[in-house]
Amino acid sequence: MNEINALLNAFEPITLQEMDGVKLMNRIDTKFAFPMSELTLLLPLLANHYRILTIEGTNAPHYESLYFDDDRFSFFKDHHNGKGNRFKVRIRKYVESNLFFLEVKHKFKGRTDKKRIATDQFNEVLPESDLAFVQKELSADKNLVPTIWNSFQRITLVSKTAIERITFDFNILFEKDGVKKTFNQLVIAELKQEDLDRNSSFYQLMKNRQLRPYRLSKFCLGSVEIYGEEKLKFNRFKKKLLYLKKINHDAI
Repeated sequence: MNEINALLNAFEPITLQEMDGVKLMNRIDTKFAFPMSELTLLLPLLANHYRILTIEGTNAPHYESLYFDDDRFSFFKDHHNGKGNRFKVRIRKYVESNLFFLEVKHKFKGRTDKKRIATDQFNEVLPESDLAFVQKELSADKNLVPTIWNSFQRITLVSKTAIERITFDFNILFEKDGVKKTFNQLVIAELKQEDLDRNSSFYQLMKNRQLRPYRLSKFCLGSVEIYGEEKLKFNRFKKKLLYLKKINHDAI
């Protein structure tokens, strides 16, 4: 991590307030997966094109999430089956800021639309006002239960010239009922854009390094790792999971 921190110091900082113009709550997401060793090679190539989000004096803040699903794992199944109209529900804590948000992410026609409200803590049983918000966004009355705890660190880069952000998630941990699964050598990168632009500095860098877009969310990865084949069918994800485990030096 010391090497990563040294590389991050080369970036110009940007604050949360300055980043208001690139919140991108409705956006196109493009994901990539690679090992931590690749991140150390990428960062110096990005410093001239992006600024780095700095929160409470850190360039790699911690995040914690609690994901919800129903007892049939409907959200997971919609992802696995490639449903074009699907949702994720979570509470996310921004650790350094000690802020909690209840978030609903809606994937529709290739775009991601995120809505959120402030909440007070990790409520495993959602209070009435939070539940009303979720049901309104889902346009459905679902009996949601907590399914996965997730934590990670995140580097956020903001383009100097375009409306786009890149996030790099690492030190990824999933947990539920004492079962822990760690991906400490895996980086999940996500390019967030108003509209897909393959001329992006980051997209072109990924292309030049032969790193192709890779579709698999932390929510799905964690669900598979925690619950396995006893509770979930994930045939379509097996090849992807094997690849991610290989990156994490945990191939089976």
